[in-house]
Amino acid sequence: MSWVDKILPAIRRDQAVQRGHASQVPEGLWKKCSKCDSVLYKPELDKALSVCPKCGYHMRIGARTRVDAFLDPENRQEVCQEVEAIDRLKFKDLKKYKDRLDQAKAQTGEKDALVAFEGMVQGIPVVVVAFEFAFHGGSMGYAVGEKFTRAANIALEKGIPFICFSASGGARMQEALISLMQMAKTSAVIERLKSKGIPYISVMTDPVYGGVSASLALLGDLNVAEPGARAGFAGPNIIEQTIRQTLPKGFQRSEFLLDHGAIDMIIERQEMRNTLASILAKMTHRPLGFEEVTFEEEASA
Repeated sequence: MSWVDKILPAIRRDQAVQRGHASQVPEGLWKKCSKCDSVLYKPELDKALSVCPKCGYHMRIGARTRVDAFLDPENRQEVCQEVEAIDRLKFKDLKKYKDRLDQAKAQTGEKDALVAFEGMVQGIPVVVVAFEFAFHGGSMGYAVGEKFTRAANIALEKGIPFICFSASGGARMQEALISLMQMAKTSAVIERLKSKGIPYISVMTDPVYGGVSASLALLGDLNVAEPGARAGFAGPNIIEQTIRQTLPKGFQRSEFLLDHGAIDMIIERQEMRNTLASILAKMTHRPLGFEEVTFEEEASA
């Protein structure tokens, strides 16, 4: 196939979108950037970790895709898989909470909105958790708080860094006070990590709101975010309606948060693995690729 044949589908796709005939292109082969409206070839977009090559916009990705891109492929294992949501309150709105959970499980293949893994990043042992936003908007209920706490306890027991990739709409309203309790529980385990000198890095992706932003997302020893990620307790529209004022441009975006000292760094998605590995090497006093040694072994040496 010549280079002309390779680029013709892209040209035809752009023309089809402009003429309003996008449905003529096979579904799933192309994706439109929601920021610059560029039409992108999905296999190439997947290789770029869903970062638009035209404007740099960071699209949402799943929790497992994020973990796969971050951890070394060897010596990784999922942990705390037994934890899943419980409908203790028998909550019902337009639908039963149990039915909503079953639907979310079927759509995502996950038991709840958090996955947890133990593995290595460039040879440095870590425990990593990541929010699955497609599961109930990444909301935090019992299962998320419990899994986060158990994963953090593994990091405590083994004396290895703990990293969280958050993407959440906040506490899960269907679990009422049970979900709000997770704010205190996750904050407490983070404090135990700090007391033992074990690094906790919080990575905020888009979006991070409500109880998650008010607890685990902004309590890292290092708080970083992807470009353009939104983070805050309440959304801009609610704030504007409450204070009856127009908010600054880019309010709650990661760039705004960095300028105002709310976060420490902004890291491009493609650079996240290398940058955090380098930071962890400094935090743990290990060169990259060094043989696994726990904090306790280092202290006794």
